[in-house]
Amino acid sequence: MRLMSRRATALLVSTVVLSHAPAQSPVPGQPAPAVPAPVVPMTPAPVVPAAPPAKPIERPTGVAATVNAQPIPEVSVWRALRQFPLDEHPVARKEILNHLIENTLIDQYLNALKIEVTPAEVEKLLSELKGELKKANKDYPKELEAMMLTEAEFMIEVGAQMKWDKFLKTQGTDVALQGFFEKRPDLFDGSLVRARHILITPGTDAAKIAEAKKKLMDIKATIAAEGDKAAAAAPGDALAKEQARAKRVEELFGQFAKDHSTCPSKANGGDLQFFPRVGAMVEPFAEAAFKLGLFQMSDVVETEFGVHLILAVAKNPGKVRKFEEVKEDVRAVFAMQLRQAVVTQMKPKSQIVVAAATAPAGLPAPMGGVPAVPVSNPKP
Repeated sequence: MRLMSRRATALLVSTVVLSHAPAQSPVPGQPAPAVPAPVVPMTPAPVVPAAPPAKPIERPTGVAATVNAQPIPEVSVWRALRQFPLDEHPVARKEILNHLIENTLIDQYLNALKIEVTPAEVEKLLSELKGELKKANKDYPKELEAMMLTEAEFMIEVGAQMKWDKFLKTQGTDVALQGFFEKRPDLFDGSLVRARHILITPGTDAAKIAEAKKKLMDIKATIAAEGDKAAAAAPGDALAKEQARAKRVEELFGQFAKDHSTCPSKANGGDLQFFPRVGAMVEPFAEAAFKLGLFQMSDVVETEFGVHLILAVAKNPGKVRKFEEVKEDVRAVFAMQLRQAVVTQMKPKSQIVVAAATAPAGLPAPMGGVPAVPVSNPKP
């Protein structure tokens, strides 16, 4: 599934401001871990953010979550969340907060490795930024105010990003990138898949998860049976019958998505449009989608968002590429996998506590007033 909060990730990923939670000292007693084999993460496709509310929102107070006792301020969540309509806040908040939690884990990891940036390095980058803003006729203090940032907070954000850049440079050497490309050239051939999906979000209760899986398998069986009926009734040759089956399958799948999916794509019958093998979807989803034949349905696919049923409806084949042609793409995917590898190793060892969602003054309380994600990963 594509990261639902595409607007949020445009803010969270494309700007230094929201790319890292505040840097703190390493977790006491926790040694610098070794990076495991990379795992493909979820990565956004940026889009134009929605217009912020006309009425200014007061700077929120309080803590949204703690990661190994390190706080993530509520204001960090609201920098992105305020871009969303109120009815999207529960889902968008979960994704934004998860991103910030992962950033905090990464920062703690880098601190444990003693990767540092000097105040002079940060000041140099800030000076360059101020120069760029001046050229664009933008006022630096006003830009910070608009992002609910103090200069001290911004300097922490910038420093955290610079630490990650240093770490990435040491890991993503030309030799490492070349080897990564040679192992998985299929990730960079430009192939695309267009898919529909039905998402059910049962939470963490085992019984509800089992119920959701059964529901999706029942839907799959119903659609497959109706597709076979359409093929049998269609006149003509085998091609005509297959076209009739495909048409009926897609039609029914779209209707079931509208009726049962919890993803915003339900409005379009679960249509996710075309997406590449990496860089747009969580890995279990992308892997399953790319393995499907045209108008073939997947088995139930589990991701961090819930359980999915996927239907592939179109494919654009790629072509063999040389490393030099896609080197920057390789670097970007390598960085995403490195990031996820760090998170994958850090998260099980960490204590993550999520507070109840709150709203700044002047806005209604979040729907349900409950934590966006459950308290998780207690230390052993």
